[in-house]
This record gives sequence, structure tokens and C-alpha cells, in this order.
Amino acid sequence: MAFACRGRAQSLRGQLSRLLRGACARVMAPPRRFALELPGCTLAHFAFGGDSVDSDREAPAARRDSRVAELLGPPGRSYSLCVPVAPDAGCAARVQAARMHQRLLRQLRLGPLQQCQLRRLLCYCRDGGAGGVQHGVLLHDPRDSPDTRRALLALLDACQEAPSPRLGEFVGDQSLQVWQHLWELQDGQGWQLAVGQRVLSAPEPELHPVVPDLPRSAVFPSREAARAVLETCTSFIPEAQAVLDLLDQCPEQIQKGKFPVIVIEGLDATGKTTLTQSVANSLKAVLLKSPPACIGQWRKIFDDEPTIIKRAFYSLGNYIVASEIAKASATSPVIVDRYWHSTATYAIATEVSGSVQHLPPVHHPIYQWPQDLLKPDLVLLLTVNPEERMQRLAGRGMEKTKEEAELETNSVFRQKVEVAYQRMENPACHVVDASPAREKVLQMVLSIIQNKCN
Repeated sequence: MAFACRGRAQSLRGQLSRLLRGACARVMAPPRRFALELPGCTLAHFAFGGDSVDSDREAPAARRDSRVAELLGPPGRSYSLCVPVAPDAGCAARVQAARMHQRLLRQLRLGPLQQCQLRRLLCYCRDGGAGGVQHGVLLHDPRDSPDTRRALLALLDACQEAPSPRLGEFVGDQSLQVWQHLWELQDGQGWQLAVGQRVLSAPEPELHPVVPDLPRSAVFPSREAARAVLETCTSFIPEAQAVLDLLDQCPEQIQKGKFPVIVIEGLDATGKTTLTQSVANSLKAVLLKSPPACIGQWRKIFDDEPTIIKRAFYSLGNYIVASEIAKASATSPVIVDRYWHSTATYAIATEVSGSVQHLPPVHHPIYQWPQDLLKPDLVLLLTVNPEERMQRLAGRGMEKTKEEAELETNSVFRQKVEVAYQRMENPACHVVDASPAREKVLQMVLSIIQNKCN
């Protein structure tokens, strides 16, 4: 490469500094730490030299810590690509940043960049808090090809609209220290490497950095919070306006009728669909589903959007079906195939990187039922062992969503979904072993309903 070791170090410092600095608005303090998801779903946390009084204390450990070496390879070269969004950014800015991040991920799988290894990266401020997280990716090019750098800079040139992504480059020096430099666009000189900052190992925070942001980006605590997201999408997703029009036909203040409302939750291939129909027939109940049929036709459209948009769609689907529940429960029992718990658990498992241990702790507010959403009398969670569920899936031959496919191939993701389900509160899930024969499971569920709802 054209850079000497020390020159690389200075360049890397500049790139990393700009990556973090660009993650926040210029008037705001830049994020000073980042989390990298390593193989095995472990998380490594890093800080930048001089960002706090404890940086000197962390420096010696950084030289010995193998996690810092993960940023370099070897062999090859590593880059960081992050989408900035200010901590106090409004809904529209967060949606734009999420769409830019998704667009970048798609571009990174094309041309010379598809040879790079990608890892999930989160930039965050040391003190945590809502609004401080920026999403990005670490690219490792094992070939250290100049084509990779050229392709990344071309990618930056192609990003004309805000927010402009920040590109950083990691290098090491002879003292085993790692630096990151940010690429900056200089007037008349094109892209240039700025002076960098040293990368240090940092302690893991008590709470996963993304958790404070969940109520604004994935697990919306109210109808209005989810609505605000889709309102920003109407100009580029026509179906978003159609969803809002249907939502406006649903009164905000609704009450459940005198008959019980039972929700049945569960991963795919736990027998949920068959059981909900059987329970509805046995109780002469109305069977509803979330998202309801009136918006279910648009699931594929919203499933292809970033998490913030997709989860807003599913959240509002819960409020639309709640209006149907209120009306139906006035005259008969109601069985609901999935409801709020599905929306929340999949969002938490998707957004919280790492393993199960990084999920929000038990009794965290994120597991609470929204105060403005009609609450069921009972939530049943069907479970089967992973081996049997895989056998059932193999025989279905149905088209799967991205999340359903990940449940099959990613055991850590499946575990996070299952644990998040079990931590839901107010109401909590009543776990039912759905492994026995269908008739036996049906009788077991009917017995639970009779005991809990009478």
C-alpha cells in the first residue's frame, strides 16, 4: 500500500474520528464508542483514545486485547461504514438514515465489494441514552485490494442525498496499536484521509446500546409513535397512506366486550395456525389475525423496508385488529392468531445484536404492553423442541419471510425470540408444550382457557 505504517495510523485515526463525528450533527458531540458483532454472536466494544479520563487506563489493555486485532484481520484491511443521525433527530431523519443504511448493505453485496466480509457495527455515545445509536458495518477485505477502496469511495460519491455515510479505514502500527482514519471530501482535492484516532478496547455497558432507542425505532409504545413513522413514508410508499386511512377509521378509545379474548402466539411450525382454528371452532369464537386481512396484502412491501418502517406497519396492524376485537368480543369469544407480543419480540431479537445475554433484562419497560392497545384476557405461547419444529418446517414447503428463514438457520436468533416472548409482561405468555398430538394439545389449551377466563 502507499501508506507507511505511521501514515496509515494517522490516516486511520482521521477516518475513525470522522466516522463517529459524522454520526452526530456537527454541533453535537460525536459518538465515542462502537460495538462490533464478532463470530459466535459475541460483542466487542471499543473506544477512541482521549475521549475520556479513563482512556489512559484502557490504553495498556488495548495493546494486549485480541479484540482490537479483530479490526485489522490479518491479512487484509478493514473499513467502517456508518450512517450518521443526530441524537435529537426527528422521525423523518431516522427513517432516512435507516433507508440509507439498507441501501448501503445492498450495494456492499455487489461488484468488488461482495468479496468483503461484513460484520454489524453500532456507534454509540458513552453515556448511552435514546438517540445516540448509529448503525453501520465493518467490511474486511482479506485481499487488501485497491479496488475495494475505490469502490467504497465511489459509493460515497453516489450518495447524493442526506444523510451522507461516513467511511473509515483501520490500520495498525509497529507498537501493535490500531487507528482509524476517516475519509473526508476536501475542496478541489477529492477524498482525503484525515488525522485519525487510536482505537482502544472498552468495557461492555450495562445495557445493550440499542435498547434505549427501541421505542423510537422498533418497539413502538403507542399508536401515535408508530403512526408518525408511516406518515413520513407516504411520499415513497403509497400503501403507507392506505394503512393510515384504515387506521383513521378505527376509534382511538375502544373497550373489550364481555366475552374473552385469547391470543395464540408461537414460532412457525408450532401448530399455531391449526390450533387457532380448532380452538375457535370449539368455542364458537371469532378468529382474527394480526396483521388483519385488510392490510395483510401489503406485508411483502413492508417486509422489504428497514426495521423502523416494517415495525411501524406491524404495530399499526395491531391497533387496526384491536378495533375488530372490540366489536367481535361484544357478542362472542375471540381468538387472535398473533398480536402485540409477536411484533415486539421479533423486533427486539432483530435489533439487539449479539447473543441472548444482550437482551434487555427481565422486567425492562420494553416488555410492557402498550397502554393504549386493547389487552387480551390470555396469551398462549406454543413451543416445540427445535428438532421437531425443523421436521415440521421441512414438510410445509411454504414461502418464508426473511425472519422465518432466519429462525431455521440462526439458532441464536431463535433463542432471542423465545426468551423475549417469555419476558413479556402485562400480560405475560402462558407457555404451552405443543409437541403432543394435536387433539391432546387442543384439550390442554381448552382446559387452560376455561380455568383462566371463567
